[in-house]
Amino acid sequence: MVTERPPYADASGKQLMAQATSSIAEGFSITRGGPLHWLLVRLGQAGDGRRLVLRRALAAVLITWLPLLILSAVGGVAWGRQIKIPFLRDLAINVRLLIAAPILILSESRIDRRWRSLVLQFLRTELVGREVLPSFEKILERTARWRDSVLPETVLALIAFIPSLFIVKTELLMSGNSNWHTLNTGAVSAAGWWFNLVSTPVFRFLLLRWVWRMLLWTSFLWSVSRIKLYLVATHTDLAAGLGFLSEGQKAFSPIVFAGGAVIAAQVGNAIAYEGESLSSVKFFMIAYGVLAVLFLIVPLLVVVPVLLKVKRKALLDYGAQVTIHNQLFDQKWIHNHRPAGETLLGNADASSLADLGSSFSVVRQMQLVPIDKPTLIALTISAALPMVPVVLYATPTDELVRALLKMLA
Repeated sequence: MVTERPPYADASGKQLMAQATSSIAEGFSITRGGPLHWLLVRLGQAGDGRRLVLRRALAAVLITWLPLLILSAVGGVAWGRQIKIPFLRDLAINVRLLIAAPILILSESRIDRRWRSLVLQFLRTELVGREVLPSFEKILERTARWRDSVLPETVLALIAFIPSLFIVKTELLMSGNSNWHTLNTGAVSAAGWWFNLVSTPVFRFLLLRWVWRMLLWTSFLWSVSRIKLYLVATHTDLAAGLGFLSEGQKAFSPIVFAGGAVIAAQVGNAIAYEGESLSSVKFFMIAYGVLAVLFLIVPLLVVVPVLLKVKRKALLDYGAQVTIHNQLFDQKWIHNHRPAGETLLGNADASSLADLGSSFSVVRQMQLVPIDKPTLIALTISAALPMVPVVLYATPTDELVRALLKMLA
């Protein structure tokens, strides 16, 4: 909503706007809470320090990947040609547990700092004034309570674990080729059981926890958009002052990259071991890129109703001012109703006409979704980058050479 915020005067009598401050906003975090975070705190492993973050990522590898290596080596299926897909040649599993899972952990502190910065931006830009600060802080406190709730993470853990009790085959695009998951008799190997009951649930939980955090952020934006924000339709970010929210979605580039790496590795397995062609699996790569970008745009859709209201009102208000100003300009300079001797050259009337016209143009160009092109490009590149090695692997050398020569020509 748009509101006129009353100014206050400094010692010299100059009228200033009252900028709000909040210790609650300064300490806000979406990632530092919940049962798992409390466990890390008790173990002395919580915190944003580089060493602690690296330890947590390493712990995930030691829990999910290392036992698979040991168990598959003991079972004689870690390497060699006795089976179609030995453990160390399984692209999907190694990329998922050695690259994607650590990224999901390493990205936490960076994304959390970005989110906190965006929360503070509401105060720095005076979108949130002193009179609505209590409502803003209540939203932050409610978000923190949901973050700390035991129920959401418990549900996420159950969703991550229960499918492993009933579904043994969890690999996309893979059929019945012999692999390290199963023994020659068809029974699940020891490594396969660890993968189904530990590695896969842990990875699912890490991924689902980011979905939950995104839901928390979406809820926060929805609630904030319904308090009396001081939005200005002529803001040059073309989003009434909310353009900075796009940076929050751009911060998710590492998560998008991690998901892309998982999909690319699955596709790589299908091409290397199932005989699939690039054309037959390109749908999965394209679909992931589109869905990942759309998923990160959705949180910003909650502010559309407010921006639509601001734009509609501004079109009427600024449109009326432009009309009145143009009429006065027309009477004075076109129909010569001006004081004798006054000339248009150097007169401020022409400049004010252009300025008002520019403001009205900004209002007309105002976007309803506060996301910019650089953010869309960054997310698209993050989704597509992991696919490049797969495309290079699946494309014949002569085609690559021709394509390279065509680019250089």
